[in-house]
Amino acid sequence: MKKLLALSALSLALMTSASNAALKPGDLAPDFSAQAALGGKDFTFSLAEALKKGPVVLYFYPKSFTRGCTIEAHEFAESYDSFAAAGASLIGVSYDTIEVQREFSTKECRDKFPVAADPTLSVITAYDAKRLKPSANGDTVAERISYVILPDGKVAFSLTDSNPTRHVESTLEFVRKWREEHKL
Repeated sequence: MKKLLALSALSLALMTSASNAALKPGDLAPDFSAQAALGGKDFTFSLAEALKKGPVVLYFYPKSFTRGCTIEAHEFAESYDSFAAAGASLIGVSYDTIEVQREFSTKECRDKFPVAADPTLSVITAYDAKRLKPSANGDTVAERISYVILPDGKVAFSLTDSNPTRHVESTLEFVRKWREEHKL
């Protein structure tokens, strides 16, 4: 009986971790286009188009205008010039609507980088970024996950961490090292 209980607990733990598994380095990044806002103006973000210009830092966050997500947006905005100097572009994605993203792109992203609306969770799901536990109001939201996607369309770096500032530091460090190694 003890073996059966232990095996059941192990199976449950494996299923739980697998269902929240982020994409790993070497995985092909799912291509997507999404309605996004930059400086309060709508446009269609295309991953394929962005990758033609260099690496893309794609970060998922739970909800615009919440404490951690605002901190993360401010940090990315403050580091925007450093990402651009390293040849990388930024895009944030949450389940919020485009109306919310318009305001967030101006107030919290400080008109520096776009944020995409994913109210159907299609991009969030494709990137294994859906939070297992619903938010306090019962919404399904994104986990805080960042990816660096290289021009070949593959994930080169992945970070799942609840600390919003680690995402900026870690992705910028990775992009700088990649650029140096490739002498771009």
